[in-house]
Amino acid sequence: MTKTLTLVAYMGLITWIMLLVASLLRARAWTIGGMEIALGNRDNLPDPTPLAGRAERTARNTLENFVLFAVLALTAHVAGATSSRIELGAQLFFWARVAYIPVYLAGITYLRTAVWLVGIVGMGMIFTAIV
Repeated sequence: MTKTLTLVAYMGLITWIMLLVASLLRARAWTIGGMEIALGNRDNLPDPTPLAGRAERTARNTLENFVLFAVLALTAHVAGATSSRIELGAQLFFWARVAYIPVYLAGITYLRTAVWLVGIVGMGMIFTAIV
């Protein structure tokens, strides 16, 4: 498996973990009532705390960007495109996303946007290498 596809697999794991964390924070699953909500249909979720709200937005953004990254990486793989630009773009994207999660959860606004932009640059590098 290529380094780029390995990063896709790890990014899938990180995305799943972030979705799980956001869900548990929103339901307040560490409480008895929260665990019942988390295990139920979630029809009556409590209002999110500021951290839970940021976690939900982080999870949604991570999922949205993961889909785009996976499409680009898989397209490069299927097309047989290999280059240092693709690998570097994938690494930039991956490490930017790893940094993005705690930065967003901590509520560091301007740094969050800068880190997000690094990930976008990484995807742009992959795109320009395959078209």
